[in-house]
Amino acid sequence: MTTKILKGAFAITLIFTTLAFTTMNKDINIKDSTVVWKGKKITGSHTGTIQFSSGTLQLEDDTIIGGEFVIDMTSINVTDLTGESKGKLEGHLKSDDFFGVNNFPTSKLVITSAEKTSEGHYVTADLTIKDITEPVNFVLNLNEDTATTSLKIDRTKYGVRYGSGSFFDNLGDNTISDNFELDVTLKF
Repeated sequence: MTTKILKGAFAITLIFTTLAFTTMNKDINIKDSTVVWKGKKITGSHTGTIQFSSGTLQLEDDTIIGGEFVIDMTSINVTDLTGESKGKLEGHLKSDDFFGVNNFPTSKLVITSAEKTSEGHYVTADLTIKDITEPVNFVLNLNEDTATTSLKIDRTKYGVRYGSGSFFDNLGDNTISDNFELDVTLKF
């Protein structure tokens, strides 16, 4: 009799534990999710977009526990220029001077940890660009069908040093900021 009661208590505990922590994967809608980038230089800035190849956010109840997002680097698009200037800049950003998309067609962000705070989820992730992985931190704001964040990335950590005043002298007005900004909207 005692064995049956203990087995029953164990079964009930297991059921409640399973119900208490619901883990789920939320795949992003890659058509509606956006990444808007901004790169700055001494004489101004350029803006554009880039597309996701895939993305999944892992949640336990309403807390982020992981995720993986793949960016299609061949989709680099310049939005502040038109015509020949637009084509030249897109080609240059895709070249080996910058992101070398022929050899590195994707970049990836993998969430390694997240802590829910009053500001949102404080996320630590590994970002891989040009097969170089570095940690990044950002706050991700999450609601039922959308997640948003803004972050700055130091491109020189990923071997993207073209026009960097940190590595080259006498660039003058041709100096490009080491950091670029990303505004990300994930739609589920």
